Amino acid sequence: MARGYARSNDPLRAMILFSRVLWFDLVPDDYTFSSLLKACSKVKALKEGKQLHCFALKLGVSDDIYVVPTLINMYTSCGEIDDARRVFDKIDEPCVVAYNAIITSLARNSQPNEALALFRELQESGLKPTDVTMLVALSSCAMLGSLDLGRWIHEYVKKYGFDRYVKVNTALIDMYAKCGSLDDAVNVFRGMPKRDTQTWSTIIIAYATHGDGFQAISVLKEMKKEKVQPDEITFLGILYACSHNGLVEEGFEYFHSMTNEYGIVPSIKHYGCMVDLLGRAGRLDEAYKFIDELPIKPTPILWRTLLSACSSHGNVEMGKQVMERISELDDSHGGDYVILSNLCARYGKWDDVNHLRKMMIDKGAVKIPGCSSIEVNNVVHEFFAGDGVHSISTTLHRALDELIKQLKLAGYVADTSLVFHADMEDKEKEIILRYHSEKLAITFGLLNTPPGTTIRVVKNLRVCGDCHNAAKFISLIFGRQIILRDVQRFHHFKDGKCSCGDYW
Repeated sequence: MARGYARSNDPLRAMILFSRVLWFDLVPDDYTFSSLLKACSKVKALKEGKQLHCFALKLGVSDDIYVVPTLINMYTSCGEIDDARRVFDKIDEPCVVAYNAIITSLARNSQPNEALALFRELQESGLKPTDVTMLVALSSCAMLGSLDLGRWIHEYVKKYGFDRYVKVNTALIDMYAKCGSLDDAVNVFRGMPKRDTQTWSTIIIAYATHGDGFQAISVLKEMKKEKVQPDEITFLGILYACSHNGLVEEGFEYFHSMTNEYGIVPSIKHYGCMVDLLGRAGRLDEAYKFIDELPIKPTPILWRTLLSACSSHGNVEMGKQVMERISELDDSHGGDYVILSNLCARYGKWDDVNHLRKMMIDKGAVKIPGCSSIEVNNVVHEFFAGDGVHSISTTLHRALDELIKQLKLAGYVADTSLVFHADMEDKEKEIILRYHSEKLAITFGLLNTPPGTTIRVVKNLRVCGDCHNAAKFISLIFGRQIILRDVQRFHHFKDGKCSCGDYW
């Protein structure tokens, strides 16, 4: 009964049942705790979960192989990842299920390095990983953009027969796509004897994020021929593909067919894709009206998507209107103030800039620093924007200084209009642009990889316009392909051109 309640829409009824069990002086066992902890996980009932943990300790079953994984999952679901790790660390001899629980917890809480470290520890312990272990390890590689390690895990998957699982192959496609190797992702997809809806959706999203919207649409048509039913994730990929390729009319056709043909109710993410579709195409008034007339309450993310479009198309007045709508819902996001203040600065509205910067300070809003990473010899190196402005004596920064000189000889001109400080000279602005995290990571790649090797960089924010331009010059001068993954998509730089066609 407890297990049944834990899986129901009212899982805490299991706790009410448990109190009756105690009233009758019945002693719970390990199976009881695992069901009850699952119920707490489902509704994030941390207080009740801790009470159960204490009770399990008193009864001596807190380190039971059935209780430990559910304890880890309960703390993770409640956002207490440190407590989850403490539970794991107290086990003398963890089983593979406990390892899977903590590795999954770390990966889901954006700690892929820690998850992969435990994956290696699991291997060294002599325990045999399961398909769940492989899924999480591949997911962690995808988060890091760690292609070399991902390829090693792929070999491990093939060696031990995990490639018989559709979900593991789907995770491989996702990993390769997110690590910038679309060809490898396609090869895994084409080599699969059996594919489910999730597999088809993953390859469609892969094509979309790499800027090949037409191929994404082609795969959807192939999917329909194979009589595989698309789902809401499939359509997210297709709408994303249309958005990043300027296919506005096609995007609306797919959006309507999703509901009319397949009965899929659009989620906030689908609406976000439509706002992005209109915004990128410069149809800002239509995008504003689209959000205003939604059948559900708009989220701040929808308005932020439009604010970004206002910035791209230089519409200050609409940007201000959109900012007001965002502030009504959430006024603590530093990125909103930065986007609008930069937009105002571009058009010399310095009073607005100063006002926005003061508001940002008053609200305690913080701007997320730009961070780019690159994997070299199985080690992921991270660089933050500004690294080097005050320490130009290192080998990397000297190399970047020399690189900029070479780029200038080839025609590169730093776009100082992207640095918004009224009292700053162009030379100072150029220094700020020079040490952006993308340029540092690419320079590190040039220094530490053989000539002709593809350079793969992952950035936590949107790539800046000046770095985008510089990467085109670097790919031309050095004959290197540069694959840059930012928060929105992939940019493939080759022979002085980018796959996005500057539509980004």
